[in-house]
Amino acid sequence: MKISPYSSQFKRLRKSFEKAELEGFRLEFSRLCLLVGVALVMLGVGLDYNTYPERLEEFALGRTFTSACMLLVYALLYTDWGKRNVINLTWLWLFMPQIMICTMVATTEGGRSIYAMGLHLAVFAAGSLIPFGILQSSIFSVATLVSYGIACWIKVDDYGVRDFMVNAQFLVFTSIISIFCTFFNQKERFSLFCLKTELAEKNQELHCVNGSLVEIKGQLLQQEKMAALGTLSAGLLHEVNNPVNFCLMAVEVGLEDPLIAQSSSLKECMLDAQTGMRRVQQIVSDLKTFAYRGPTEGMNVPFYFDKAFDSARRLSSHELRPVRVKADLDPNTLVRGDEALIIGVLINLLTNAALALVSKGHADPLIEVTSRWVNNRLLVSVCDNGRGIAPHNLERIFEPFFTTRDVGKGLGLGLSISYSVIENHGGRLVAESQEGAWTRMSFDLPTGDDHG
Repeated sequence: MKISPYSSQFKRLRKSFEKAELEGFRLEFSRLCLLVGVALVMLGVGLDYNTYPERLEEFALGRTFTSACMLLVYALLYTDWGKRNVINLTWLWLFMPQIMICTMVATTEGGRSIYAMGLHLAVFAAGSLIPFGILQSSIFSVATLVSYGIACWIKVDDYGVRDFMVNAQFLVFTSIISIFCTFFNQKERFSLFCLKTELAEKNQELHCVNGSLVEIKGQLLQQEKMAALGTLSAGLLHEVNNPVNFCLMAVEVGLEDPLIAQSSSLKECMLDAQTGMRRVQQIVSDLKTFAYRGPTEGMNVPFYFDKAFDSARRLSSHELRPVRVKADLDPNTLVRGDEALIIGVLINLLTNAALALVSKGHADPLIEVTSRWVNNRLLVSVCDNGRGIAPHNLERIFEPFFTTRDVGKGLGLGLSISYSVIENHGGRLVAESQEGAWTRMSFDLPTGDDHG
């Protein structure tokens, strides 16, 4: 992953890398290396036995004390404070063996003491094993060299000075190697972090692509359903229109009969039958509108919404019989569109609300219909006081063929058709619900006033 070190992306990755190391990588290595350091400190008892047996008890006590202090730091690394200060605590426990070794150097032979080799091990380990930065590794190397110099100065003689100079030079060489190891280790860790970050980004992109593919698959499936529905609608329209036309013709002939004209109730029944037959024709035509989802003819005709609402209320009066309907419509309801299709939408929303209220056995079923002008569009709301819709169903109610009714009591096309109709009018049909309290269906229509 090649990124310019002067780019904002590089700086962002560097900050993320340092944060990630502080939160996990450095903490884990510090704990592990600390335990190894405790083990090496205690194993040095064998070295004490072979070099300075007369100081075995004294040095063993020093090693035990040093190990106990290191284990205390180990416990602190599991606290929240220790996790936030992992670098400082790592420095602390690394200096503990160095101080112990320098103390042994000062109390034995100074620059000629073999214990100086322990300082080399610690410096090299800090550069190659501990995930330090270059600055931290350099400070640790310089501090070790200064501590060794002080220890040798405490017990100085002619031979000790020469031995100190030799050991100090080797300690400098070890420090240089340690710093180079730190540089390359940090570079490799950063490269690995960049690769992991890039992989995570690619996985995220792949996840988004998969989500898009699922969405496209769903759209294709819906288009297939629409195409099948269009074919079905065309055949259904042909098969249903003929008997409906016969019925309409018979009704019209019946309305011309003087006997029917003399009976107001019979004439009203004939007119209702005529309206019902025309509604059947409209329903079948709506299936075509939904299937093709294109702009339909007659969408730009002005009409009064309150009259359309009255028609829808009358045509769905059978379903609304046990329900109280309350209308609060704006005085100016002149809108533009296809009145027949909007009546169909209203019938669907009203009957859906009524059936939901009746099926749940509501004590006081109520449907409130309101309309208000918002940004030159008439916002219509149909709200019922039923038990609401579950959130997982609310997300799917506009899907074709989705229904929560029992098998055989609905195809699940009503809201899908209604959604398509409102969309073709340049608006949106929106569903809102609070489970156990209410459900509201809202849509908007363009103004019918040419000067609005």
